Order: sequence, then C-alpha cells, then structure tokens
Amino acid sequence: MNSQNITRGFLFDLAIETEFIKRQREITPADFLYAICSESTKGTVSYNDMASSISDNGIPVSRQAVWKKMTIECKKFFEQVLSEVISKKIKPCEIKKQITKLGYNRVLLQDSTIIKLPKRLFESFSGVSNGHSKVCNARIQATYDVISGKFIEFSIDPYSKNDLKAAPETQFQQGDLVLRDRGYLTNNEIQRHISNEADCIYRYKYRTILLDVKTEKILDIFALLKKRKTIDMLVKLNNKERTIIRIVAVPASAEVANIRRMKAKKENKSTPTKEYLESLGWTIFITTIPKDKANFKKLFDLYSLRWRIEIIFKSWKSNLNFDKIHNVSEIQLKVLLMARFIIIVIYTQFIYHKYKLIIKKAYDKDLSLLKVLKYLNRNPQRAVDIIEQISTMHIGKPIEALAKYCSYDKRKRKNFEQLMYETFA
Repeated sequence: MNSQNITRGFLFDLAIETEFIKRQREITPADFLYAICSESTKGTVSYNDMASSISDNGIPVSRQAVWKKMTIECKKFFEQVLSEVISKKIKPCEIKKQITKLGYNRVLLQDSTIIKLPKRLFESFSGVSNGHSKVCNARIQATYDVISGKFIEFSIDPYSKNDLKAAPETQFQQGDLVLRDRGYLTNNEIQRHISNEADCIYRYKYRTILLDVKTEKILDIFALLKKRKTIDMLVKLNNKERTIIRIVAVPASAEVANIRRMKAKKENKSTPTKEYLESLGWTIFITTIPKDKANFKKLFDLYSLRWRIEIIFKSWKSNLNFDKIHNVSEIQLKVLLMARFIIIVIYTQFIYHKYKLIIKKAYDKDLSLLKVLKYLNRNPQRAVDIIEQISTMHIGKPIEALAKYCSYDKRKRKNFEQLMYETFA
C-alpha cells in the first residue's frame, strides 16, 4: 500500500480529518485498519480477534479498547479509506488499446448480491416479514469496470431497495458501455444512457412495450418473430421522448430454451403463460449500439461478459467469507463490510490486475481471479510481500508463486481472459 501513497502518515491524517482520533494513541489508525481488514475475511470477527491481531504487531491492547473505537467516526474513516483505495490509478493493460477499436473507455458491469443479517438489524435492513417469520437481508451493489479491472463503487442497501431503485444512482460517462441484467431495465435508464453518450445492452424484458418507428403503434414482437424467425430493427420506446433503440432477436437452441422454461416454471410463483414460455425460445437484446458497430454475435459476446460480476460475487462468498455476518450492530456491520471491500479492491485491483499482464508475458499463463482471491486469503503474508514489490515491478518468489498456483489450467475450453481478448479484437 505504501507504493500507492497510502502510508501510515496518510492514514493518521485521514483519521484526524474524520475525527476517528483526536491525537496520537497507542493503537494507530494503520494498526486498527490492518487488524480489521486481515480478520474480516476469516468469517465472524470478534473484538478479541482484532485485539490479538494488533498485539501480534507488538502493541498489547484489550478487546475493550477495540470496542471503544467502533464508532460512527470509525465508519467514516473506513469509508474514506475505501474511497482512496478505489480512486488510486493503475497502469492500464494492453486490452485498453483494443477496446478503443469499439469506441469505449469503460465496460461497466453492475449487479447485486444478498447477504443474510442478524434480526436485530431488521429496522434498518428489512427483508421479508409476514405473520410467521422475519428475514433480515442486505443488498450489496457493485459496479466493476472489466477493462481497467477497477471497482467503481459499492453500496450497502436494505433488501427492499431492489435493482430497479438502485439503477439511477450509477453514474455513466461518455464512451461507457454498460452491461446489466433486466432488473435494472426501464425506459428512463435507456434514455439516460443516450443522454450521457453511453451505450447499453439489455436482455429483453417480457411485456416491454415497443413502438413502430414510423406509425408509433405497439409492435407485437412475438408475432413478428413467428413470421421472420430473426429480427434486427429499430423501434421506439413508449416514453415521452419516443427514444429510438435497436432490438435484435434470434432463435435459441432447443437445449437453452428448455433450460429457461424449466427455470421459469420453478421460480415463478404462478404458472407462466404459454406466450411467456414461447418467448423463452428466442435470445432477444435491446441496445443503443448501431448495427454497423456490432452484429448479433458481437452483442452476445459483449453481454456474456456480464457473467464476470456473478463470478466475482461467488468468489467473495466462497473464498472471502463475505456473507458470514454474526450478531453485529449497524455500525459494526458497515465497518466490517467496508474492511472486506478494501481487501477485495487490494487483491483485485493492485495484485490480480496489476500482475496478470506481467505473468502473461513472463510465463505465458493467464491468472485466474478466483484462484488469486482464494490463494491470497489463505496466505495473507503473500499479499503483503507482493504489495511491497509493486514499486519495483520485480518478479520475485511471491510473484512466481502467484503464477504457479493461481493460473488457469491448460484446457480446450477458453478462459475468461482469452474470451475477453477475442471479444474486443
């Protein structure tokens, strides 16, 4: 972290600024930050664990002293540290040159995941409540730029704040391509992309009203598909701007269609309609990208990158104990999650993304993000050793170990890195 200008002195100044501390104490902000971050990915975290971690650095401290520091000012301090870590610039990899061929500066993936919380937090993080039970959940939103390998933002929201409500909060820039699932899809969101000179690709949401470009009459998309089998045309949204977008549809394979129908029957509370089940026989995209820039295959390949965020969430839970929350207060919860976000950004942004190109050139191997997260969480000292080498960019034993234990196995099926290079070629 020192090589990224986040030093002990910087953390001390940040702690003063956020009023986490008012003067020099025996437990420094850096020691406190390190203790919580290092313990946060081990599952449930106790004050005793944190005190023990600080004591390992030669500073004897009681769990009561740690407890006293878990305040609203502590939360602000961790929020500021996370903001600083996210904002640190890293050298772009070679794929940045390729993405400019498509005209995009960033390819943003956004999704949410749910974590179960103790019932004591129900007032702030209500989940589902009925006459029989109460469920308390938090919804974690994350936005990730697949090109730079950077997380753009995180949020910790109540379960009731679904993707539709969170959608308008994501900031777009000119030259962005945004990939999100149908939960974020509204006419206003598509118009917001266009207003910000950004592009988007969405899977078609059943019963979305689309209008004929000339007559502005409602189109029966599935009647058209039965006649033509495929569609690639401009339509208008049913909004006041009458936004013009592109709809592209091709038949799905019988295997894919059957899997979708089985999933729909399993997940829907009521029996799906015949028309809805028939609609699952097509793969349908609506997009702002013109035909001369991307055909159906290119749209499909681009949208397939969205699964990266799903894999990232899975790796958080399986490798970093992200969904392990014990009986904490609201402030303790947010500090704990901020600590986990900080670790995630360090492992992903400053280690995985920074060294994947170096390892590719030196060993002709592709690093696996999931393997990197698992390896570093089980060997935290390796993370410290690697970070200390960042300024030198030297390939020492820690980097050699990263290449040896965290690379994709050789296989016929293409890995994510190979697919991404092909998509942007």
